[in-house]
Amino acid sequence: MTTRRFPVDGILFDCDGVLVDSLEPAAIAWDAWAARYSPGYDFRSQIAHGVRAADTVAGLVEPQVFDEAVAALEEEEVLGAAATRPIPGAVALTTSIPLGRWAVVTSAARRLAVARLAAAGHPAPSALVTADDVEHGKPHPDPYLRGAEALRVPVHACAVFEDAPAGVRAARAAGAGLVVGVGDHLEGEPVDAHVDDLSAAAYEDGAILIRTAPAEAA
Repeated sequence: MTTRRFPVDGILFDCDGVLVDSLEPAAIAWDAWAARYSPGYDFRSQIAHGVRAADTVAGLVEPQVFDEAVAALEEEEVLGAAATRPIPGAVALTTSIPLGRWAVVTSAARRLAVARLAAAGHPAPSALVTADDVEHGKPHPDPYLRGAEALRVPVHACAVFEDAPAGVRAARAAGAGLVVGVGDHLEGEPVDAHVDDLSAAAYEDGAILIRTAPAEAA
């Protein structure tokens, strides 16, 4: 194995797919919601990962039922949040980073993000930026700019961990100094380092350590 070291002042984590595995409970919630609001919509094959649920719902329902539909979806997702599990290595990583050095930047609503992080066993982050906190969600830069601001760290001195194309584009647009791709749903978006899950990442003395097989090392 090869270990690459990246000094950083702040760390910004996406939530779903990076810190928590919520895919199955989310699919169950969306299926229940779609039966009422968007028959024929299939979460597993049609969802755009990494964007706000409200932005997806806006393309599926009529404007007059939009607010009702978004609220109903949030209720379904919160109801199933207890089934959320941690991504391998994620809890070990978040518990190793000093408070004030890391934040979660997610496209989920605040209540849902808090429920999923708690169900997966993560400590409360130093800051939490959610869908409720920005006018424009990912792939716009606003969420990651807000996350860096919350840590009082320049965004160019921050590492971002992302698993979705929209999130990678948001991090790049914000000017993040390091973008680490997680998992296999990046669809070719360029990242500075890649891990299958967070068991290949660690924090030590103000730096992110990324372990890769020799063939993967840059």
